[in-house]
Amino acid sequence: MKSPKQNDTTLDKETVAMAKDGEKIITRVLPGFMELLPADQIVFNQMLDTIRGVYEKYGFVPIDTPVIERADVLFAKVGGETAKQIYRLTKGENELALRFDLTVPLARYVAEHAADLAFPFRRYHIGKVYRGESPQKGRYREFYQCDIDIIGNGSLSLVNDAEIPRVIYDIFLRMNIGSFLIRINNRKLITGLLNSAGVGELAVEVMRTIDKIEKVGESEVRKNLVELGLSDDAVKNIFDFLAIRGSTDEIVRKLGLLGVTDEKFTTGVLELTEVVKYMRALGMPDSSFAIDLSIARGLDYYTGTVYETTLVDYPGVGSVCSGGRFDNLAEKYTDKKLPGVGISIGLTRLFYQLKEAGLVKIEASTLAKVLVIPFVSDLSVPLEIATMLRQQGFPVEVYLEEGKMKKKMAYADKIGVPYVVLVGEDEISSGMFAVKNMSTRQQTSLVKDQIYSHIQKGK
Repeated sequence: MKSPKQNDTTLDKETVAMAKDGEKIITRVLPGFMELLPADQIVFNQMLDTIRGVYEKYGFVPIDTPVIERADVLFAKVGGETAKQIYRLTKGENELALRFDLTVPLARYVAEHAADLAFPFRRYHIGKVYRGESPQKGRYREFYQCDIDIIGNGSLSLVNDAEIPRVIYDIFLRMNIGSFLIRINNRKLITGLLNSAGVGELAVEVMRTIDKIEKVGESEVRKNLVELGLSDDAVKNIFDFLAIRGSTDEIVRKLGLLGVTDEKFTTGVLELTEVVKYMRALGMPDSSFAIDLSIARGLDYYTGTVYETTLVDYPGVGSVCSGGRFDNLAEKYTDKKLPGVGISIGLTRLFYQLKEAGLVKIEASTLAKVLVIPFVSDLSVPLEIATMLRQQGFPVEVYLEEGKMKKKMAYADKIGVPYVVLVGEDEISSGMFAVKNMSTRQQTSLVKDQIYSHIQKGK
């Protein structure tokens, strides 16, 4: 199976150099940018439509923000490695940057429009973001993110933390890509555990380290925790905590038996218990989710519930949807306290990974259900048939170019259209039109008014 068109090497000098007079420019997609052929793009769009449809079913409203933001707006919320990946540009005296995610633009949007928004504000945003990292297989510099967030004004009910995984559940159920597992945790647990060990100030660094455990392994994480300054006892306590296993209810019970009295820890246990309760109330089967105490999410702004979703039969794909709770979305832009919870699906990477694993079916290069092929100079009747079928709900294409039967049928085969209607002089004079099922190659003669019902039955 061919992967999406891409090039993981740097562009050669011929590609980027100005072409000399009369020479053709070598065309090549920039490294880290996905460009799809129509058959792939159709499936990609269907996945996008599935995500959008579920988001809207849960009452999320669409917004769109500019791809370009003021640099000071974006850099107010990021630092470290992420800041190095932001594309910066200058226009006159303005320092600008391309958005690297959809969360920071949301923070700016909510701060700017707070007086006009109804809270809790439930938004979805589907759009491209840009990160100047080294392109790798399945990772891109330009990619689609599909985000939802629920933002409160002053406070936000914990029940929202339970509804978010239900949205995830519906999306991946509709995508029909096999078994998946939504793994949940609460960052207050590890923060409280570190507080009780007297090293609470290292909580963010510890969680960043723990978040890499699946990539680098336990021994590397142990080494990194020691390098952070944790004692052997503190490291042991962390790994005893991470080793807790069992059913959802058993894990909650075992957390209570650890004897950690720190208030943040006990709050984390209570919140996790309540989120599970309401996930079940929302109809989620226990088989669809699990408490995983190693889920920490490396980003600084998560403060409570966190999520990661993985495909059970394809663990190598990694997380296909992640997110969590944050206490104050727009603290850099406003004095308002705006807590929120949300998730993000990196659709470009997800599509690539699913295609590589053979979990998406790539079929036709057309959205047309019917191709009308004329063999007459006067196209009135073919156009009438196409219009009739469109009005009845079928997407229809008419082949308008000159050519012999072989050429026209080859086109129908190449685009993968399910049905062809042949319109020649004999068909027009008899009133009987040939309808060909391109899968079975069976051809049926029908009067014009029977064409729709015949194709409809063959769906």
